Amino acid sequence: MTKKLLHGLQTRCFSRETKDIFLTSPETFKDFGLDSRILDALSEQGYSEPTPIQSKAIPAVLEGRDVVGLAQTGTGKTAAFTLPLLQRMIDDANPELDGVVRILILSPTRELAAQIRKNVVAYSRSLPLRSTCITGGVPIKRQLRAMSAGIDILIATPGRLIDLCNQRKVNLRNVQTLVLDEADHMLDIGFLPDIKRIIAMLPKKRQTLLFSATMPKKIRELTSQYLVDPVSVSVAPATKTADKVEQAVMFVPRPSKIVAMTHLAREHAGKRIIVFTRTKRGADKVARRLGAEGHGAAAIHGNKSQNQRDRALAAFRDGSTLILIATDIAARGIDIPDVGLVVNYELPNVPEVYVHRIGRTARAGASGMAISLCDEDEKPLLKDIQRLIKLDIPVISTPALPPVKPMPKRPTKQKTGDQPGNPKKKRNRRHKPKGGPKQEQAQAHKAKPGGGRPPRRQRRPSGGGNR
Repeated sequence: MTKKLLHGLQTRCFSRETKDIFLTSPETFKDFGLDSRILDALSEQGYSEPTPIQSKAIPAVLEGRDVVGLAQTGTGKTAAFTLPLLQRMIDDANPELDGVVRILILSPTRELAAQIRKNVVAYSRSLPLRSTCITGGVPIKRQLRAMSAGIDILIATPGRLIDLCNQRKVNLRNVQTLVLDEADHMLDIGFLPDIKRIIAMLPKKRQTLLFSATMPKKIRELTSQYLVDPVSVSVAPATKTADKVEQAVMFVPRPSKIVAMTHLAREHAGKRIIVFTRTKRGADKVARRLGAEGHGAAAIHGNKSQNQRDRALAAFRDGSTLILIATDIAARGIDIPDVGLVVNYELPNVPEVYVHRIGRTARAGASGMAISLCDEDEKPLLKDIQRLIKLDIPVISTPALPPVKPMPKRPTKQKTGDQPGNPKKKRNRRHKPKGGPKQEQAQAHKAKPGGGRPPRRQRRPSGGGNR
């Protein structure tokens, strides 16, 4: 990219004085001066026009500025940092640094990290750059083999990266750009100490990009501590829900929620549905009940292995499973474009999480629906959500729900005496002295002088005496 073209983009897109981005922006990816190989990859993916966050962030990243990006999920923020960083690696090619980690992208969850890696691979397929993903839930030896082959772009979750750094298996001394994606969520799940430890291993002179859906106090403190004179870019604040999401709330007693959920599954049969629960146990419970009612459903949460989660997501993508039940942490990184319905089986404790959840539908210009099942105890949470989004969510009538059936019990192995038609045989229980069989034998021998006849099935010791 020529300096003249870059300067033109800078003056059109952001102000150095206010550090804010103007709405005026390039109309096509070609206007950014991206390498033809990147443009070809974008064309193959079907992208020609940048989204608002891309139009605002790409010029600042190309210039090497630190960036704070405020954007909801589904706005194209991954490409907003991936594309310009690939371009910078082309422009600043250095044979001595080939196969050395120069870009580090931190993500809160395995799924989001995998999604970022997928995008990096797609956009850099014709470039001589290598990337890998380091997360928990995957055999560490496989990840070490990938690292030993040489990596230019590393996508990682903080916990697993700290593990490898402690083993001195990862060298971060040459990192030129650090990306903190979904920073608010990383802080929510307790990664702040790990993030600070990782940053301490990086060169002080670097570019730092931070993207977040919300901007709480902790994020502002992190920004002021680690970013230098950052450019701020923002689109659709997290208090605003997507325009094409039709929202509704259904007031349902807690015991009847599972019945209401099966009713919604029937009403919206044929659509992809994501159901959110607060707990892992709740996700499994909903999945079992829907399965028992004949609806294909799968649950993903932190207790599932990576293979189980991958299989569930693959089935959801290809349509063999149409209902996915997820906790908020596991749902990060899910990028399914045609989700028709989001159900809040339980309302979130944090109002901003509601915005994250319903943002899973109505993506890429499509329309969608979000229905919340609210019991009496959750009404204060509903008020907090409505206050945040500045909207009274319409109430839909609760259908006549049948009585709640007992949850199907998992099959358990029965003992022989417990089988139907096979009554238990009464055992002749005799008192067993303490100390176990050996002491019992000893007492039996003691009762008969000379040792007497050995106990049944007991071999007589050879050589005449007791061993």
